[in-house]
Amino acid sequence: MLPPDDHVHSEWSWDTTAGSMDRTCRRAVELGLPSLAFTDHAEFAPRLLTSGSEVPDRLLAVVEDDVLHPSELDLDGYLAELERCRAAYPQLRIHSGVELSEPHWHADDATALIERGGFERTLASVHSTRVGTGYADVSSRFDDQPPYDVVRDYLVEAAAMVEGFDGFQVLAHIDFPVRYWPDGAPPYDPRTHQDEHRRVLRALVASDRILELNTRVPLDPQVLSWWREEGGRAVTFASDAHQPDDLAKAFAEAVRVARAAGFRPGADPHGYWVRA
Repeated sequence: MLPPDDHVHSEWSWDTTAGSMDRTCRRAVELGLPSLAFTDHAEFAPRLLTSGSEVPDRLLAVVEDDVLHPSELDLDGYLAELERCRAAYPQLRIHSGVELSEPHWHADDATALIERGGFERTLASVHSTRVGTGYADVSSRFDDQPPYDVVRDYLVEAAAMVEGFDGFQVLAHIDFPVRYWPDGAPPYDPRTHQDEHRRVLRALVASDRILELNTRVPLDPQVLSWWREEGGRAVTFASDAHQPDDLAKAFAEAVRVARAAGFRPGADPHGYWVRA
């Protein structure tokens, strides 16, 4: 059996052009997943886009003068559709969730949303970096910085987020910048910034939180080895799917990597994988 997919997006995410909560649930049943979590985006500030930024053709957002203004999460609509899908697919455990962008910068807004939503899965992500008095999409930073400098700055901000905001359970995509690794650059090697990776992982361990194994880009096994060495107690699997066909994508290989790093299914089939 495949593990739960704990990071999935639907039509309620501003960047999901082909999302469907209903069709994703149908796909989960076809795959035999025990459960999934709809962790739609909650973003709290506009950010600058440049040539490296990933922008879908159709957005629940406004782009003006290269600045992206994501729409606010429609929590009432999201929760209503979630309950409809729970009734329609009783054989599937469907967790509520949210993916918070940079909640340490917007702690009051993020906390208020968490309290309103009562989410079962709360993820935190870094998608932006500070530039002057504003924010810029991480993907855009490759336009004017060496690739490994982008990764270093991202990891420093991820550590600050883990250390500075208590209201989440799981760190999403610790390797997020690698999605935009420039063509022609040397292959990415996480050991270049081992100290920065370990700082993030130690902060997660100290706060008793979880590392996500995101399959959008295969997580380097070295990072999972560091996670175990630092005392990480569990991992969660995440396709980061923005359309139904991507649900649980590359999970078979992710399971192999997790097992090799010493993690196994826990007693709860809908829960996290834990240290063996």
